[in-house]
Amino acid sequence: MAAAAEFLADPAELGVFLGLPADDVRLLAALRAATRRFRGAVRHPVSLVTDATVLLDGTGRAELHLPVAPVVQLHSVRVDGEELTGVRAKRRAGVLLHPAGCWPAWSEVTVRLDHGHDPVPDEVAEAVIDQARAIYRLDPAIQQITTGTESVSFAATAAVGITSQWQAAVEAHRLNRGDDA
Repeated sequence: MAAAAEFLADPAELGVFLGLPADDVRLLAALRAATRRFRGAVRHPVSLVTDATVLLDGTGRAELHLPVAPVVQLHSVRVDGEELTGVRAKRRAGVLLHPAGCWPAWSEVTVRLDHGHDPVPDEVAEAVIDQARAIYRLDPAIQQITTGTESVSFAATAAVGITSQWQAAVEAHRLNRGDDA
């Protein structure tokens, strides 16, 4: 199986914004952190993964939601070890439709497929670069100074906020929204 790309944006592009070489260790760490945050927010790798295997439980319903999208190619679907043919996919949504109507409840469904984007959509790359720039520039800040018997505490910058660009990209690519209640 080919794993997802390490980054959701080009390190060289981030380097241009920061005035640093693309192989700068802090730059790469910031880009890696922003990539992890985006993937966590959307709940899937986003970039192309080939020959992946996904294990699911049958639902008793016509649709089976995959934890990945978009579906690039469906290689095989097995229900309790038996090959199932005629399965259709809502490719962009990452949903499989059972050819006979419903996925058997309490069954084990094994799906082999290619999924994700190649190249990564521009809005995702831009949001990740924007977030990586903020992470790179984050100062840990002095939290407390003690001199003798006196102590002064300062607010620490502990997290990087999100932009409307980030939120829009996450909403456009997030899967399985049904558990947001």
